[in-house]
Amino acid sequence: MNTKEEKFYEALRNVFIGANVEGQGGFINLMKIKSNYYSKIEQLLHEDIESALKKYPNFRDELFDKLYSFFSRYFTESGSIYFNSTPFHNNIYEKVYTDDKDVILFWKTQMLYYVKTDRIFRSMPVEFDNFKFYFDASTTENKKANEKRNLIYELKEVKDDKTIVFNVIYSEKGKVTKNDDIIKQLKKNNIQITDEDLDRAFRIFEKQSEVDFFINKNAKAFLQEQFKLWSYQYFWEGAKEWTSDRVNELQILKDIAFKIIDFISQFEDELVKIWNKPKFVKNSNYVITLDRIKDEKLIEKILNHKNINEQIKEWQELGIVDEQFKIEDVVVTDLTGVHLNDKYKFLPIDTKYFKDLELEILDLFDDLDKSLDGWLIKSENYQALNTILPKFKEKVQTIYIDPPFNLDSSDQFLYRTNYKDANWATLLENRLKIAKDWLNGKGSIFVRCDYNGNWIVRPLMDNILGKENFKNEIIINKSIRIKTEGNKFPTWHDTFYFYSKNGDSSFFNHVTERRKEEEWRSIDTEGESWEIVSRDMLNLFSKENLKIDKEGNYITRARIVLGREIVPREGRRFPSQKVISELEKQGRIRFSQNGNPQMLKPNEIYLTDNWSNIYGYASEWDFQTENSEFGVMRCIESTSNNGDLILDFFLGSGTTTAVAHKLGRKWIGIEMGEHFYSVVLPRMKRVLFYDKSGISKDVQEYYNEKQAGGFFKYYELEQYEEALANCKYEDGDLFNSPGKNPYQEYVFMKDKKMLDALEIDYKSNKVKVDLSQLYPNIDIAETLSNLTGKWIKKISESEVEFEDGTKINIQDLDYKLIKPLIWWE
Repeated sequence: MNTKEEKFYEALRNVFIGANVEGQGGFINLMKIKSNYYSKIEQLLHEDIESALKKYPNFRDELFDKLYSFFSRYFTESGSIYFNSTPFHNNIYEKVYTDDKDVILFWKTQMLYYVKTDRIFRSMPVEFDNFKFYFDASTTENKKANEKRNLIYELKEVKDDKTIVFNVIYSEKGKVTKNDDIIKQLKKNNIQITDEDLDRAFRIFEKQSEVDFFINKNAKAFLQEQFKLWSYQYFWEGAKEWTSDRVNELQILKDIAFKIIDFISQFEDELVKIWNKPKFVKNSNYVITLDRIKDEKLIEKILNHKNINEQIKEWQELGIVDEQFKIEDVVVTDLTGVHLNDKYKFLPIDTKYFKDLELEILDLFDDLDKSLDGWLIKSENYQALNTILPKFKEKVQTIYIDPPFNLDSSDQFLYRTNYKDANWATLLENRLKIAKDWLNGKGSIFVRCDYNGNWIVRPLMDNILGKENFKNEIIINKSIRIKTEGNKFPTWHDTFYFYSKNGDSSFFNHVTERRKEEEWRSIDTEGESWEIVSRDMLNLFSKENLKIDKEGNYITRARIVLGREIVPREGRRFPSQKVISELEKQGRIRFSQNGNPQMLKPNEIYLTDNWSNIYGYASEWDFQTENSEFGVMRCIESTSNNGDLILDFFLGSGTTTAVAHKLGRKWIGIEMGEHFYSVVLPRMKRVLFYDKSGISKDVQEYYNEKQAGGFFKYYELEQYEEALANCKYEDGDLFNSPGKNPYQEYVFMKDKKMLDALEIDYKSNKVKVDLSQLYPNIDIAETLSNLTGKWIKKISESEVEFEDGTKINIQDLDYKLIKPLIWWE
């Protein structure tokens, strides 16, 4: 049995470093840095404790016992700092009940940033049925964010003792383990193995731990508060008297605990800074349709470019041109002159094929960013929302998101869905809180969810947006197919939660429901036939339908209309109460501005919060949870106008950006999965050319075969894991420096961070920036635009000009401009 002292140091090591992990990536780099430093700080801590116990040797066991008891509560396998094993009687929730609010939202991981959930794989042997395997996880790359990734196994070697060695790697682009090839190779080594045997070995290896990665927003304040609560319960509660020695012993405990807290929180604070630092833009390209390129010579250069065949191949894969397509047919000459063929004028040009012409294309626009229809961004969404906020702060009119539902399994989806409730709440809270700042004063947000998450989303949005800004809980039909679900009613609907940023000052447009006439029924009650199908407008006050009593007077009976008793004006009458009730059910009655009831045309039915007549999902793009364009259209139409900016940071298949474009809005779409390239980007290119699916027939005034086209930018952002991988830290001389406190000023105070990107010429006192040392293909102009919040006006080879007239030399970049990206403080 370990002594109390040994248990304490083991717990501290676990708290600080986390579990021993293998592989490659930023997190592995971090673990190595922390492990290296911990060995030095442990020795220093040991010396401090021994010095403090000289006068109180009998306090040794109690000191280590209490330190272990406290710090072991906050150990998690990933090294994250939060409630892990905290009994309910520790009163950690006490402050919840002292808040002024009647009900306050609280959950276990509320004080954290949620980073990702990943498996901590370790190399390990597996044996069964006389088979021996060894799985080598030393080169397994960790997830960059929370993207869904599958493991694949590559046969590395067969050892002399017949041990089968596999390399374990992640696959993002659909690559799978080829069992048949492995079996064939093993047969050459005289090993007879079946497909079932291989799958069994893989399953055994994959049973290793899956852990959640968090960063504590303020580890020092959190741990100090927890220590005070804990120490009160253990020492002060119920105490009657204190000796001076006892007070001194408890002071030693507090001093040592706070030194440890200082030590732990320094690293956690550094992670907060890396998590929140602005991220570089890289691998950017533009997509523009030929009709937007108002330069015949430039179009000719594109069509005769060496890479035009690659572009044509893409068009064919998109299905917008066929195998008989000829490049010479794009431009025609007739009596009106030389011009683009109407059939091909909306062909989307991707500048990734024409990088040498990209600046020429961009130079056609005097105000580049304002000429764009949208931006597609491949990134973990918190990093994107945080990095791009300065550029788009309070510029978005409508946000629509369909976050991954909190389901039991992710197997059938291209992204992760099986979150723990607290993790899911934290994931949403982190992102919704910052997304609120994107909305302008009249903006609104729609969040789609189902019964798995409704109970979390509603109080969460009340907390972030404000209860007073809640507008509607909208019901939408989930599926065209109703399936029985055991001994319960089938699940039929999803929910849209609709909130505004500023209550009644938000913009709202009472949109009408588009229905075909054949969908409308006749009403035949009490002998009265009101043929709704055949008439454009039925006047509830028509004299032709009035009845006269025996004395020759008009009958003026009162009716209940929308909950109000209404008496018709003299000489007028209403239809029967049953007819009115049926019209109310169909949403065809409203009150005019002067208070009189009116009946609407069939195509002017105002929407309510019941959208059950449309389906919430579609299947146009072979995507498991593709949102229907019709539901998204209603959200956008009701809360924005033509030209307004729409945002979706859980983009999925790209429905929101597609609908926004078709409705004449500008748009931003953020998605982290590899389907960004396989689904979203192709879809938006099809939308630019003219996509007949979805709402296209319903929005002819905005979008049709003669009115399509567009211009957008797409790029990737540096990710948290990549930033971690590029960090370089040095121990420095803090342990030997007088006046320095290693618990508070240590490795991160004396580091290089990402300074490999800078070449310092001390003689001439100049600093040269070489960002290629960090990442290839950095888009400096867009990076600076996001960082400064200034929109791009013009880009040339040597400089970028912003909307305020500022010009920055991007070939000889001043390092001070990008300091927040490579040297965070």
